[in-house]
Amino acid sequence: MKWVGRCGECQQWGTVVEQGAKPASHRVQALAPSSAAQPITQVSTTDSPRRPSGVGEFDRVLGGGVVPGAAVLLSGEPGVGKSTLLLEVAARSAREGRRVLYVSAEESVAQVRLRAERTGALHDELFLASETDLATVIGHIDTVEPELVIVDSVQTVASSMQDGAAGMPGQVREVASTLIRVAKERALPIILVGHVTKDGQVAGPRVLEHLVDVVCHFEGDRQTALRFIRALKNRFGPTDEVGCFEMAGDGIQEVPDPSGMFLSQGEPEPGTCVGIALEGKRALPVEVQALTTPTGAPNPRRIVHGVDSSRVAMVLAVLERRAGIKTSDMDVYVSTVGGVRFTEPAADLAIAVAVAGSLRQFAVPRDIAAAGELSLAGEVRPVTQAAQRRGEANRLGYSRVIDDRSGKLRAALEDVRAHRVPVLKDVPEF
Repeated sequence: MKWVGRCGECQQWGTVVEQGAKPASHRVQALAPSSAAQPITQVSTTDSPRRPSGVGEFDRVLGGGVVPGAAVLLSGEPGVGKSTLLLEVAARSAREGRRVLYVSAEESVAQVRLRAERTGALHDELFLASETDLATVIGHIDTVEPELVIVDSVQTVASSMQDGAAGMPGQVREVASTLIRVAKERALPIILVGHVTKDGQVAGPRVLEHLVDVVCHFEGDRQTALRFIRALKNRFGPTDEVGCFEMAGDGIQEVPDPSGMFLSQGEPEPGTCVGIALEGKRALPVEVQALTTPTGAPNPRRIVHGVDSSRVAMVLAVLERRAGIKTSDMDVYVSTVGGVRFTEPAADLAIAVAVAGSLRQFAVPRDIAAAGELSLAGEVRPVTQAAQRRGEANRLGYSRVIDDRSGKLRAALEDVRAHRVPVLKDVPEF
């Protein structure tokens, strides 16, 4: 027990009323419940209607929209575009007639205004505040009375009721729990931006991820404009949805159908093969490219980009042992088009076909795709959601999909070679 002179909710002095302490007891006294328990089949779900944020790809990951009273945590690497995405969410929500409060604890309101002008995110229903004190943030919420609050970021806001600097575990826990309590009491959705550590984990105590309702991760390679947002935790929807965005000069743009972003243009060349990747519930065609060159070095080089290096090494060993395609005296380079990462086992067959095409100089037609996992015995094994991959491939014009129905790797390669595109042998010098 200690004396408290300042309220933790309204941050006012002298409003806490002292009451006599109850005598200690080893038995818990039963209290009358505020509402009677009811069967789960009779619980109504109309009390939590979803509100579209205006950004379709963001709503897809959330499960259809923002639920009133929900606390959403968005994490990501520095500079990946978290603030740009949430500013776009705030602007589109404001255009829908909902008042939005954007609290920036890292930038001034002038800096946010300049970015909003560049991305076209200006609206009279979008209110800006630059505060680092929790009590002042709650004061802004009381004054503005918004329907959506965005706090950027939770690690830079501090509470006077907790010792330590902003970003300390105790401070992060206090700030997050207070904002979440405000969200639940007022049915006010709050989106919190979270920093990440060098390992890519959310900075701060692990309890932060337990307190919030939704945990989203915004990821992407800085060398490319493509960005993905994934739900790692979602109490209101599935966690297998993925939103796709593209960073542009005027802000961030949605990519509802990113199928053509990972394919090269022009005539098919030896050493290329299209694989069917799965991002969440989306099946995307990804072109895998391979280049093999003879080498006299004792240790040939294996340079990969966008694929798993260990799986490439395994595929090369299976090719040499099970299909008679020798690569031990070759430098092998394997990459994907568009900067996308294709690291799932379904990429094995596409990598094998691309490497075999580069060595044997045959080009795979544009209407053939591959999706299969290779075993060490040389078998093409089925992959997850194979029917969905084949359906998406057929929708995009791939009339034939080489997969586990081929049985052995050698049979799959012969099947591809039977439909190969002729390659000119006499190439003029230039």
